[in-house]
Amino acid sequence: MFTGKSTMWGEGSVEVSPPENPGESGIRRLAKTKDALVTQPIEGIETVYDVLAYAARTHGSRKAFGYRDIVQMVEEEKEVKKMVHGKEVTEKKIWKYFQLSDYKYYSFLDVKTIASEVARGLLALDVGKEDVINIYAQTSPNWQFFSHGCAMISTKVATAYDTLGESGLEHSLNEPECPLIFTNAELLPILAKVAPKVPTLRIVIYDGEPSAAVLDAVKATHENLKVLSLDELRELGRSKPAELAESRLPAKDEVACIMYTSGSTGPPKGVVITHGNLIAAVGSVYTLFGHHLQVDDTYLAFLPLAHILEYVVELCFLFIGMTSGFGRVKTLTDASVRNCVGDIKAFRPSIMVGVPAVWELIRKGILSQVNKGGSVRKSVFNGALSVKRAGVPGLKNVVDNVVFSQIRAATGGRLRLALSGGASLSKETQEFLSLALVTLLQGYGMTESCGMCAILPPEVMQYSSVGLPSPSVEIKFLDVPDAGYLHTNDPPQGEVLIRGPSVTSGYYKRDDLNNDPTVFTKDGFMRTGDVGQWNKDGTLSLIDRIKNLIKLQGGEYIALERLESVYKSVSFISNICVHATPDAKQPIAIIIPHEAHLRHALPNIAPDLKDLDLAHLCNDKRIQEAVLKECNAAGKKNGFKTMELLQAVILTPEEWTPESGLVTAAQKVQRKKIANKFEDEIAEAYENQD
Repeated sequence: MFTGKSTMWGEGSVEVSPPENPGESGIRRLAKTKDALVTQPIEGIETVYDVLAYAARTHGSRKAFGYRDIVQMVEEEKEVKKMVHGKEVTEKKIWKYFQLSDYKYYSFLDVKTIASEVARGLLALDVGKEDVINIYAQTSPNWQFFSHGCAMISTKVATAYDTLGESGLEHSLNEPECPLIFTNAELLPILAKVAPKVPTLRIVIYDGEPSAAVLDAVKATHENLKVLSLDELRELGRSKPAELAESRLPAKDEVACIMYTSGSTGPPKGVVITHGNLIAAVGSVYTLFGHHLQVDDTYLAFLPLAHILEYVVELCFLFIGMTSGFGRVKTLTDASVRNCVGDIKAFRPSIMVGVPAVWELIRKGILSQVNKGGSVRKSVFNGALSVKRAGVPGLKNVVDNVVFSQIRAATGGRLRLALSGGASLSKETQEFLSLALVTLLQGYGMTESCGMCAILPPEVMQYSSVGLPSPSVEIKFLDVPDAGYLHTNDPPQGEVLIRGPSVTSGYYKRDDLNNDPTVFTKDGFMRTGDVGQWNKDGTLSLIDRIKNLIKLQGGEYIALERLESVYKSVSFISNICVHATPDAKQPIAIIIPHEAHLRHALPNIAPDLKDLDLAHLCNDKRIQEAVLKECNAAGKKNGFKTMELLQAVILTPEEWTPESGLVTAAQKVQRKKIANKFEDEIAEAYENQD
């Protein structure tokens, strides 16, 4: 783990101009880039195509993309006990598992060659420069081949999460008037339902092996609709001259993609991102991390490429020459595969990037394994954590080699750097994983900034900070007087405003937002809605989100997201939505329990429930009280005030999915929808308020 005071980043961040208006701070930049913001990683790289061409030219036949084929699906029959009308009933269920091949690889030259075939195939289908092509597919090499093929011929891409529901997909096809969509065979049934409502659609490209019936259903949605496999598109491309692929190269100011946000309120917004925006983001990552990354590093890619974090990270690693191994969320660990190991063990990554939900899952998985080992193993593990935390000379290496080596083996044994982004990560989880597994850094970004607002380099490793300003943005604070967040506070606080070469110029076909000074200020800054704080070492911490600030009965504000990030670290919790109303004294929480950890604790809470299903556990008062007690203990440990502690918990056994509408495709909770779904339970909890 990286420790010690860094001299590399100097003062961290510095003010480069004084405040211009009342109620706002001066402008700050990364100290190292105070004179000029970063716009590119090196001279000559100005577009996404430039990155691809450079990678093929520089890294050639080295491994670029790794992937695993599905050998077969393995079915297993299991008995499940549940209570029906007060009686225990045993049901048989079929569980499906993946059997996967070993990793196979495409070289950097292969990636450019295939992208060229796609580009020429698209030109043969009369795809124009002004067209917007929709990619509605899982993260895979094919996603990248298609995306790079479009970039090569200056055709814009609209990205759609593969978990997007029918209405979201329809919106992301109709708003940009897409004539063509690339998707997976598994997603064609959803497209078949949506396609009749998309009048501009004339071509469907797919990968995988759909049934004849599904293909017929898609073809029937439009007269003269062309439906081709990706292999057929590539074959069409190969029949055209190779030089055709480079006949319509992009310029840096041209739009590369319209990235649809997962939208926690209303329909998804299309963020317009230029080639220059993306290249500035690659330059930022390279400036902060380039000296830590080598060509022999390996990266496990499994987050949605429709998410800006994954898109920029993969583009940067393509530039550096690292190997990216593609995995699936369902096959990351050994638990969901048969006759093979999970993606992490098979690929053995040295670098991983994940959202907080992934890191919480890994932490709780480690704790679950430790708990299974009995009290002695648990004591040894906790003792080892204490040794690492205290930095005891001589013993740190011993506990690493003896205690934590088994945990690292579960991730392939090579992991040395990890980054969390996309939402707030609790200090407990960051510290736990940094001690037991790998140095876990934080970053802060949004689609509108190409993921670039702040990043924590290893040299300034710390907890509860999102890091130094990205080299491609400058930041100023706007006062939030109602909540007492002022740039004149010590330390300075306020809403984070960003401006720079990686920041979007606006939303697609949304002049109402683009001309709204509460979104984009007259001096070109974008208001993020996040409340930040400058620390003495020049790093930035996020302390609130304005739209999730709730004023309670006593007149004081609480920050729902901040509370959630702490409560989510409790082992009993799988997911959580903290809820409060203006007439409440304290918040309550709707919680999906972590079943394995809950069952492990049952002997001490309610031993008579051990054979009942999760739904029955959720309804038991003893379980609810135990979860509430653990949550509030975590809150007190983090210095929460009484008004920030939970008054009650509502437990539910049902997972929240994008399909149910209770979380976005990026796994952010949909507060209003959750509040509506649990309206009766919330009302009952507040009726019991003192």
